[in-house]
Amino acid sequence: WTQEKIKMAEEVLGKTVKLLKQERTSAKSRWHDTNQHRVEYLALLRKDLCTYYSYNEFLVEKLMDLFPLSELVDFLEANEIHRPVTIRTNTLKARRRDLAQALINRGVNLDPLGKWTKVGLVIFDSSVPIGATPEYLAGHYMLQGASSFLPVMALSPQEGELVLDMSSAPGGKTTYIAQLMRNTGVIVANDANKERLKSVVGNIHRLRVTNTVVCNYDGRQFPKVMGGFDRVLLDAPCSGTGVIAKDPAVKTSKDEVDIQRSAHLQKELILSAIDSVNAASPTGGYLVYCTCSITVEENEWVVDYALKKRNVKLVPTGLDFGKEGFTSFKQFRFHPSLRLTRRFYPHSHNMDGFFPSCCTI
Repeated sequence: WTQEKIKMAEEVLGKTVKLLKQERTSAKSRWHDTNQHRVEYLALLRKDLCTYYSYNEFLVEKLMDLFPLSELVDFLEANEIHRPVTIRTNTLKARRRDLAQALINRGVNLDPLGKWTKVGLVIFDSSVPIGATPEYLAGHYMLQGASSFLPVMALSPQEGELVLDMSSAPGGKTTYIAQLMRNTGVIVANDANKERLKSVVGNIHRLRVTNTVVCNYDGRQFPKVMGGFDRVLLDAPCSGTGVIAKDPAVKTSKDEVDIQRSAHLQKELILSAIDSVNAASPTGGYLVYCTCSITVEENEWVVDYALKKRNVKLVPTGLDFGKEGFTSFKQFRFHPSLRLTRRFYPHSHNMDGFFPSCCTI
């Protein structure tokens, strides 16, 4: 995507927004229904954005509800560019400084990911395959998107605890939890998809994780299988509207039925996750719920539903960046504590769209 193309998109949006403003100021003197022509211009804008960026009308309408028009093109443009390759140092086997030097010696151009993480590195370019270096094969690091660091940081697992990762594949978050716990305590790494668990097992062995048990259950049935966890991480299955750069098929494959189906499953899973937490835990009693979707239906609505159904309350995620979650959206009103949740966007934070929240039981 060239600067010329970006400029063209901004001009299209700018002209439409300008027309909207002109129409709003002059409509009073010409028509009784001052909203009629604004609706027409918005419909025209929606159609143009669908054509230019190859989205279906349903998803563009969702995005127009979420973002101001001035921010919308920034989001759409960010989805046309892959996020930077990032890796997480496995501190069970290496230090970030030593790992960075070893990779630089192999011709990798990298930098620390940001002040918010002590283990992340961002890869700009490399003369060797990042997923096949001796350091990778020896388990010194994990290829992992920056956004998936966030829920583990919010979970803040402590040494010696019993932790459940309810939807663990491919194992990036599980192994990050293990390194924060320094291989103490027990982690139960569960996933409903048996095939995807193979990658979890592979990463656990490669990164020298020794405190993890892998299991294959439907997360909705988990309290019947095992409970009493100090902390639970639920990275729920979702529509993927935050990772369009990775999966462009989302642009045209999602509709209202998909969103509602995801939200229904997420509500069942979050109640199951809450019921799996030990409310009397001396060190924990926490649940982190997150998705890689940016729709309100899969995020704030689900958390608000859980607050009404169970005796839980939201607490700060411990992440000092990101945008606050919605406490109101269109005609809907959510619990005021939803402001403690966080939203991350590709155009604002240069990472996949993500929504982490943390509650205590």
